[in-house]
Amino acid sequence: MRIEKLRTEHNVKVEWVHFPLHPETPPEGRALADLFAGRSAEQRKAMHAQMKARMEAEGLPYGERTMTYNSRLAQEIGKWADTQPGGDAIHDAFFRAYFVEARDISRPEVMLEIVQQAGLSVDAAREVLEKRTFKDAVDADWKLSREYGVTGVPTFVVGGQGVVGAQPYEVLEQLVREGRQGASARR
Repeated sequence: MRIEKLRTEHNVKVEWVHFPLHPETPPEGRALADLFAGRSAEQRKAMHAQMKARMEAEGLPYGERTMTYNSRLAQEIGKWADTQPGGDAIHDAFFRAYFVEARDISRPEVMLEIVQQAGLSVDAAREVLEKRTFKDAVDADWKLSREYGVTGVPTFVVGGQGVVGAQPYEVLEQLVREGRQGASARR
């Protein structure tokens, strides 16, 4: 994966910052047709085909979902997972569940199944969900993402510069190089 390649080739430390993508989504989810109501079915199909082609070009799977779900609690699980050994695996697991398998990641039972598949403690994750112990941390991420000017996901930020969307590896590599040059110049 591109992120792992950046870690290996450029010794990049990845910090996941969560973003409120459609936080108004109701508990039952929302049909993508409603979310993109101003676009025709043909436009929505073209958007999907374009994204699928981008993902395939990067070796990433991408399914065809018809719904969007509120990811707030999944973000809290992700923030918790970042504190656990091997917790990085949860991010790919949530991506696959949501964007490939079209699963409802807002449902606690789905989240806990994903936690188990990622090799993390289901009991600890259940406690995170029940007590909302990472709510403040995700609130801080949302604030930081607004400060960064994030408007979509994924967004990659290095040294105050960023790119939005599923970018080719070369674009991310250039961002790392420019971010490091900028950091060196500020010293």
